Amino acid sequence: MGRVTSAPLPAAVLWDMDGTLVDTEPLWMAAETPLVESHGGTWTHEDALRLVGLGLHDAARVLQDAGVKMSADAIVTHLTDEVMASLAREGVPFRPGARELLADLRARGVKTALVTMSLRHMALSIAELIGPDAFDIVIAGDDATRPKPYPDPYLQACAGLGVDPTDCVAIEDSPNGLRAAVASGTTSLGVPMQVSLVGTGAHAVWPTLDGRTADDLAELHATHRKARHV
Repeated sequence: MGRVTSAPLPAAVLWDMDGTLVDTEPLWMAAETPLVESHGGTWTHEDALRLVGLGLHDAARVLQDAGVKMSADAIVTHLTDEVMASLAREGVPFRPGARELLADLRARGVKTALVTMSLRHMALSIAELIGPDAFDIVIAGDDATRPKPYPDPYLQACAGLGVDPTDCVAIEDSPNGLRAAVASGTTSLGVPMQVSLVGTGAHAVWPTLDGRTADDLAELHATHRKARHV
């Protein structure tokens, strides 16, 4: 890990937020359970895992099926407010190595995007806590023309950055996110947290970002490009 390579750096690195950059998935799960129970339903950890990586309105429909008698918009607002309140109380829990890798990319001049299905105001709040210059662009759930697993959020980020998706690396922790990244044409890296990434088409899976650098991503990207053109 952390090796120096002669491989060129990718044009941009596109980051998922929840579960990849920040460890917020447990906060979403903690907000879901009392909401379902307040409407007389039951919600297990296995139920919560089904929502990992889903667009928020898709997740809201699953919660409605579990008995939550609220509109999809009201569910999305409620869950987002609960998670934001938890972050305000407890601070932003970064995934191991994520903040350091992001800083290395910025120091090396690599463009970065935050590509998340969370609402824009939440994504911007977390981006601001990381640093005002952490990302060149933010594509959030309410910006995307179609949610992950469609490639639209990643394609929108690349268009906004003025880069070709094939020149970029995307980092994801969920199957839906990886399917979106792969479909967009990026070199797609999985870093699992809550769920298995087997069968998602990821071009590589790393157990952690701890100790990883921009050079590691350059090597991964170069290896994938070479394999694609063989």
